[in-house]
Amino acid sequence: MKSKVVAIIGPTAVGKSKIGIDVAKAFNGEIISADSIAVFKEFNIGSAKIMPKQMQGVKHYGIDIVSPSEQFSTFDFVVMAKKAIKKILDQGKLPIIVGGTALYVKALIENYNLGGKVDMNLRETLTKQLEEKGLPFMAERLKKILGEESKEIDLKNPIRVLRALELALSGQNKTKNESEYDCKVFALIKDRQTLYNDINVRVDQMFANGLESEVRALYKKYGENAQPFKAIGYKEFLPYFKGRCTKGDMINLIKQHSRNYAKRQITFIKSMQNVCFVDGENVEEAEQLIFEEIEKWKA
Repeated sequence: MKSKVVAIIGPTAVGKSKIGIDVAKAFNGEIISADSIAVFKEFNIGSAKIMPKQMQGVKHYGIDIVSPSEQFSTFDFVVMAKKAIKKILDQGKLPIIVGGTALYVKALIENYNLGGKVDMNLRETLTKQLEEKGLPFMAERLKKILGEESKEIDLKNPIRVLRALELALSGQNKTKNESEYDCKVFALIKDRQTLYNDINVRVDQMFANGLESEVRALYKKYGENAQPFKAIGYKEFLPYFKGRCTKGDMINLIKQHSRNYAKRQITFIKSMQNVCFVDGENVEEAEQLIFEEIEKWKA
């Protein structure tokens, strides 16, 4: 019998963290974060990273585990998550994956063979090509190689496009195997305009919480080439720091990019199979539905 794992995914600012904690407390679970920026130490406010005082005593894995000067990939997440799942199961607890990086969750539950080796010469060549020719060129190149499979990749994310090209050009195209887990996946959704409003409010709150000071310190310490500086909420500061746009323009750009990202997240999640969509507008009703579904699934 396959081990049971719960996943709670959804777009940015939809309310995943709170519901994840409530599910963990109700079902004796521990949480594995599926967030591509929360893995990095020190990048806190812009990633909306859940902090220890917000965890309500629920153990979290996959947060603050990588130095910003290092790289972290989907392959790395799958390796980390499988180790965490085993540890949680060995304690007789329920593993609960919570986060907005749905590609991580898809790769884990569909048991992708992602390839672990990195050809540094190829990576250097592709990185230089990205800098010279731009992301649209690299995305088109990937589309020509992978065809329909390229739809599973966020083609607006340079890190994911480069990694996919590395795998494709080195003969390590990802393959799917039978899943190791019996995974119940819940996707939180909201009315689009409500979600967009929530995103705008959250960005304003990030600035009230000191986002600019955080990013200035990180920029000084790690420089713009650190992987987290490719993420929304951080990359928009670079032209502002260089005097190419106003602070107001930068803030609006973060909001716009966050809304665009949420739309892409929803599109990607809708392409996944066997997902239970839950209206996250009313948290109590959402939790009641999730609790009932988990009870039936576990029975």
